[in-house]
Amino acid sequence: MSASGYLPQLMRISSQRDETSDVRTLRLEQLRPAPLIWRAGQFGLFSVFGLGESAFTIANPPTRGDHIECTFREVGKVTTGLRRLSVGQVIGFRGPYGNSFPVEDWRGKDLIFVGGGMGMAALHAPLRYVLDNRNEYSEVVILNGARGVADLVYTEEMVEWASIRGVKVVRTVDPGGETPGWDGEVGLIPQVFEKLGPQPDDRVVIVCGPPVMLHFMLQSLDRLGFHPEQIVTTLENRMKCGLGHCGRCNVGPFYVCRDGPVITVAELQLLPPEV
Repeated sequence: MSASGYLPQLMRISSQRDETSDVRTLRLEQLRPAPLIWRAGQFGLFSVFGLGESAFTIANPPTRGDHIECTFREVGKVTTGLRRLSVGQVIGFRGPYGNSFPVEDWRGKDLIFVGGGMGMAALHAPLRYVLDNRNEYSEVVILNGARGVADLVYTEEMVEWASIRGVKVVRTVDPGGETPGWDGEVGLIPQVFEKLGPQPDDRVVIVCGPPVMLHFMLQSLDRLGFHPEQIVTTLENRMKCGLGHCGRCNVGPFYVCRDGPVITVAELQLLPPEV
């Protein structure tokens, strides 16, 4: 990160991959090579010069630290600008900001990653960190869901993840979202999660997705006996300036850019209801 925290460093797009028709992952390398240091779960501000900047989680873990990645959906001016750029072009990057997933505390535990739609992008770095350090963790379950088959992100990587010892990958789409030949689950993510019947003993659930999905997932987790301290999520959609200075990310006394975005459900329950 630059000394001021405000000045972006220049990053060249070295490759790009379309995850869906409107979701793309960029691989970025520094124009002036220098040590890249961050933790899984931290985020950055990615800028298209002349258009502005947007906050995204750094999608790769520090175990793959010779570059950074971001996965974004084309929904506005900045992301449309990002989508129009090609390999070799330059963007700005400020960061890393925020806290991180407590991956060291998860050692020896069973882990369940639950991502809904673009929520899977926020889980990508901690998940890949765990898989890169596979021997330090117990069973890993990955539940990746979306509205339809065409909306699932990281489909190629899911094949790779499923081949790793002790890793179970479950894919699901909403009813009506399946296509001919679909061999995954059909059902809403909370329903599929309950169908899996995970026991709470010595498990951590890491979950991210749309607010309505998270609402019903927390109900399912409560029914299955999980304690709020066992559930970790991220408030990445509330990140703004990155430094907690503009005041647009605060929820009561909690500043997402400074104190988050990673938060346990036990901590979440202490915040005002509007979050």
